[in-house]
Amino acid sequence: MFEALFGTRPDGMAIVPRRSVAGRTLMLLIAIMTFLSCITLGGVILVQQSAIAWSSDIGRELTIQVRPVEGADMEASIRDAVALAESTSGVGSARALSAEQGTDLLEPWLGNGLDLTSLEIPRLIVVTLDDPRNADIEALRQNLSASVPGATLETHALWRQQLNAMAGTLVISGTLVLLLILAATALAIVFATRGTMAQNRDIVDVLHFIGASNRYIATAFQGRFLTIGLQGGAIGGGGALVFFMLASFITASVLPAPDASQLTTFFGGFLPGLAGLFGLVVMVLIMAGLTAWTSRLTVNRFLSQIGA
Repeated sequence: MFEALFGTRPDGMAIVPRRSVAGRTLMLLIAIMTFLSCITLGGVILVQQSAIAWSSDIGRELTIQVRPVEGADMEASIRDAVALAESTSGVGSARALSAEQGTDLLEPWLGNGLDLTSLEIPRLIVVTLDDPRNADIEALRQNLSASVPGATLETHALWRQQLNAMAGTLVISGTLVLLLILAATALAIVFATRGTMAQNRDIVDVLHFIGASNRYIATAFQGRFLTIGLQGGAIGGGGALVFFMLASFITASVLPAPDASQLTTFFGGFLPGLAGLFGLVVMVLIMAGLTAWTSRLTVNRFLSQIGA
């Protein structure tokens, strides 16, 4: 009996309108908020994945710098440094960069086309570790200092620490933005629910008169807003997925190589992977659940205020 009385009004329309300006507006708002939430979450996941990859790569490499020293043979010093590195436990390989490769590394700061042959530029040796945890880095540092003039060892620990701090800051900032979006969405749902309740105040009074409970009324509103939340969340989540796919395509095919390289350094390929897809689905469900839960609390509060 309650289903028949509560489900439709005398004019045949649902008490909780299925198609109304407020409902469509709320669905659009939830879609936009879900889109922004998914973009924020996806960005956080991409930055975190890139930071983990950077930290892992940096942690597996050391750099030996051999500076020119008066009276020392540079090539012999390089050979000695490579031999010491390869003989160190935990080291997989050591590769000396040529003078031309060293010059190429300076071009971003000094410009192209410069003749640097007259300058005494230090030579670099890239050391790759097989087992970073068991590598005897301190022994290598001491051997280089004692046996190779002008040689210093760089472990990139400071750069790795700064990188992790930057990634952590971005993750925390993204999480705060995500919480603000959820809070704004909850407030919008509160106003939308109260507006719908006010429009149907006379019907709610009749239902109470014939014995309908507050729980029954709240459940009906919760179901309607859950549907709105799922529809809006699906639209927003789908839009976010399309955004990441377009960003990946533009980065790979449209942007110039230098710009694309910089973007992929920070955000990878702009595809969040399985973890990102799972996060998008979870965000859609969170939005739908937030919509239903907030509407139910608002309805219960509204009914208590009118003394129902």
